[in-house]
Amino acid sequence: MVKRKVEIKEYDPQWKQEYEKEKEKLVGIFSDIVVDIHHIGSTAIPKIKAKPIIDIMVVVEDINKVDEYNEDMIELGYTPKGEFGIENRRFFPKGENERSHHVHVFPKGDPEVKKHLNFRDYLRAHPKEARQYSQLKEVLAAKYYYNIDKYIEGKNDFIQEIDRKAAKWAAQQ
Repeated sequence: MVKRKVEIKEYDPQWKQEYEKEKEKLVGIFSDIVVDIHHIGSTAIPKIKAKPIIDIMVVVEDINKVDEYNEDMIELGYTPKGEFGIENRRFFPKGENERSHHVHVFPKGDPEVKKHLNFRDYLRAHPKEARQYSQLKEVLAAKYYYNIDKYIEGKNDFIQEIDRKAAKWAAQQ
């Protein structure tokens, strides 16, 4: 089995265009239940390094109806993974070891929606902390090049701290 490499790349403005292209396809698939679609994750934060995987969050009226679209997602190259460790989510990675996109589907009103948007918007508004996050990811990627789990674990404390700050910051906006 080939292991997924943890590769961090310089920010690429093309990531936004990649998101827009995929968003159109997803709107076509989930048109009956979609409420909103957002570009999330590090590729949505200008000027920071990231794994070149476009994270997309689809917000829907009814999470239970998402499974009805699994075949459509498979046709687009995605693999349905169900909740995949997060309650009330549906997760669809595109590509196995060479991933290009992750689609996270949540129901409208789920706390994860606000959490993801707050994180993204906070780091967009706080470039110093965004750079710190970028540097942390670079160090972890070098240390855990073939261990995605350790890479993710290494980011956990920083992400939780930003989540706390982002929630307070968003409440004041």
